[in-house]
Amino acid sequence: MSSIHIVTGAGPVGSTLALQLAEAGERVRVLTRSGSGPEHPLVERRRVDASDRSALREACEGAVSIYHCIHGSRYEAATWRAELPAAEQVVLDVAGEVGAVVVFPESLYSYGVVEAPMTESGYGRASGGKLGVRSDLLAARGAHTTPTVSVAASDFYGPRVRTAHAGERLVPAVLAGKRLWLVGSLDQPHSFTYVPDLARAMITVAGREELWNTFLLAPTAPPVTQRELVTQVARTGGIAVPRMGAIPVGLMRALGIVSSAMRELAETGYMFDRPFVVDSSRSEALLDQEPTPLAEGLKETVRWWQ
Repeated sequence: MSSIHIVTGAGPVGSTLALQLAEAGERVRVLTRSGSGPEHPLVERRRVDASDRSALREACEGAVSIYHCIHGSRYEAATWRAELPAAEQVVLDVAGEVGAVVVFPESLYSYGVVEAPMTESGYGRASGGKLGVRSDLLAARGAHTTPTVSVAASDFYGPRVRTAHAGERLVPAVLAGKRLWLVGSLDQPHSFTYVPDLARAMITVAGREELWNTFLLAPTAPPVTQRELVTQVARTGGIAVPRMGAIPVGLMRALGIVSSAMRELAETGYMFDRPFVVDSSRSEALLDQEPTPLAEGLKETVRWWQ
């Protein structure tokens, strides 16, 4: 029987990964609690809880790679701490038993507040809250005997991206001509990663053993301001640029006293009120890949939303 690739989760990253693999002729098994996932003749969808060791072990038989694309059920530190480390431990243990490499999509949270463009060094230093959870996860991966690769990306955009700053809070609102209220500053440079570029990088590292046990950055196009991003989305959609306003991070922190959701958003507000830039040039050279130009990525994104 030919080898199989396991994808846990069917969000924007998991679904894009599964389809890219299948379109390349690879057999894929998508595992979710609901049995959901993209439709393709080479994609098998199974109802499996990735934190259930016995169920995961059975589902991963014959796997050469596992792409672990599951995140916490709620966007809060307590939930992440309760769910993510234990689930990753199960995935790492099972991958070691079946002889598979585990590839993780990773955020930039573990860098904490930065004063310069982020490179492949400097991650894993943040502590406390959601940032600290990401640092601890990276440390646990590095300490495990199973080979892993973490491919970090900035804020997502692209087809299938919904719960993100450049997802349903931005693109459909722009296309509808609504006024936007954005976090932080409208005019600070910010890197956005096109999800298909992240998926492509993850697939590449899984197949190249010399890149195992490393931390890489997904190919990411030059940064833009939120004002520039909104303007380009509007022009791509052929509509007038809508009015925009900014919500100061200080105000978000104040509102966080009575709103847990606002408090969690404020924790990462620093990413939007000062430069937050990725320099993925070294990873691009290692992967022999370049980021999709923003104009091209937005064209596909707007087409998907329309």
